[in-house]
Amino acid sequence: MKTYFPKEPRNNWVVVDAEGQTVGRLATQIASVLRGKHKPDFTPNQLGGDFVVVVNAEKVVFTGKKLDQKVYTRYTGYQGGLRKTTARTTLAKHPERVLEHAVWGMLPKTRLGRRMIRRLKVYPGGAHPHSAQQPKELM
Repeated sequence: MKTYFPKEPRNNWVVVDAEGQTVGRLATQIASVLRGKHKPDFTPNQLGGDFVVVVNAEKVVFTGKKLDQKVYTRYTGYQGGLRKTTARTTLAKHPERVLEHAVWGMLPKTRLGRRMIRRLKVYPGGAHPHSAQQPKELM
């Protein structure tokens, strides 16, 4: 019995409007499309997902008290260089990072996962420069 591998992956472009959507629920749908789990020829060890363009990232919604209680941490590399920011300040300064961080948490942390996250394009406003690829609506 032979194993089937898709010869040439078909890379479609999908546009998602994030206005009024919950961050975690939206991130699961985006991660599934990036991995290619919505396709019948899904192969876990191959890059077969679609490109995802997210618009209106500044209008995503957190449930409960997560805007003030959720903390994003990063380390500068120096002693005492642990920097913490809340979701409210991150959403105000860099709204695209909130969705990128949530989606990256749902992808594999391998070389394949790093190639998948490069297919995610997040824009804070309603406009994007990928209209030439003729993206389809996800929802």
